Amino acid sequence: MAHGLEMETVPCSSISELRNVKIDKARRNVILYCLGSRKTTDPAVSKELTGLVEEFAPTPVIVLAESEELVHVIKALECGAKGYIPETTRISVCAEAINLAMAGGIYVPATSVLSMKKVLANSLENQPTPFAGMFTQRQQEVITALRRGKANKIIAYELNLRVNGGAKSGHAAAQNQARWQWPA
Repeated sequence: MAHGLEMETVPCSSISELRNVKIDKARRNVILYCLGSRKTTDPAVSKELTGLVEEFAPTPVIVLAESEELVHVIKALECGAKGYIPETTRISVCAEAINLAMAGGIYVPATSVLSMKKVLANSLENQPTPFAGMFTQRQQEVITALRRGKANKIIAYELNLRVNGGAKSGHAAAQNQARWQWPA
């Protein structure tokens, strides 16, 4: 037992060889599909991966590959893989990714999540604001924060504003009756 995994490994050099292996359904299983330098965006590879996932379902398939690019990770998940492990991943993380997939989860490398965050942030910045022309930039910031469910006091603190809620300022009704004062 290494890295928290107690399992028997059965190496196969091809999918046809894997078909000949007698898989013990009573044990938890996982298929580690090694792409090497091949890319999941290659139509032949994505077709092969999708076929593997479908043929051996419900056994989870995890892709092992050289690439850490977000586009390849997403394509593997679209094909039905339950994880994507780049070659730069530490063995202890690989073991946890395998455990996660066997427990029904999906593993995505942290580098991909950070890349995804950047992509989403860039796409949000380039979207037109729904309030353009109706409100000032400052008012739009308040409206956006309110739509995200932030409390008035938090918004006021973050945007350096004052909130006047009268006697009800500590009460839930204050959110509906608070008046925003814009600094002069």
